[in-house]
Amino acid sequence: MDLLTGAGLSEHLTGVDAVIDATNPPAADVGEAERTFTTIARNLLHAERIAGARHHVALSIAALDQVQGNPHYFGKRAQEREVRGGPVPFTIVRATQFHDFPAMIAEWAVIDGEAVVPPLLLQPIAPADVATALVDAATAAPTAGVIDIAGPRTEDAVDMARRTFAVRGVDLPVRASWREAALGVEFAGEVLLPPDNARTAPTSFDEWLRNGAR
Repeated sequence: MDLLTGAGLSEHLTGVDAVIDATNPPAADVGEAERTFTTIARNLLHAERIAGARHHVALSIAALDQVQGNPHYFGKRAQEREVRGGPVPFTIVRATQFHDFPAMIAEWAVIDGEAVVPPLLLQPIAPADVATALVDAATAAPTAGVIDIAGPRTEDAVDMARRTFAVRGVDLPVRASWREAALGVEFAGEVLLPPDNARTAPTSFDEWLRNGAR
């Protein structure tokens, strides 16, 4: 089975009622991101139509349209366009950043023994809560629209990275900076916060940490 060529997809989807697409391919630039996300979505939707699937659920990003200049966001917008224009009834679930996101981007930019984290304002969500929301969407009727989901409260990304490292036993100092961070200033301010009508998931960042930050 190959998502980029479509080989074997229809056979694997025989008898499947709903498909959840949570693919997250890497992309170095905008053009590659748009091509990759579009190709995967198109191949999945074509295979689903042949197999008789009745619902396509795509995992996307909350506040997707607020961030410009980032290749991943261009790719996700291209994916959503393909899903909206595709042959299978759909639901798009836009989630805020996962609880482990600040620690992940901290490890992307380690300079002189310090992890550099941009001072982002997030309303992060537990991965398990996202999984639950995706299954709930897949077992319900297609909405032909977007469901936004978020965690219960806003958090500071720098503080989140420090606390995640502490729980995981990672001895890596964290420094706040936009200049050297892995993400650009297009993420500054409150652009990553979900819309007011977002559904709120139950698991807080504090609870996630108490459970071992996994």
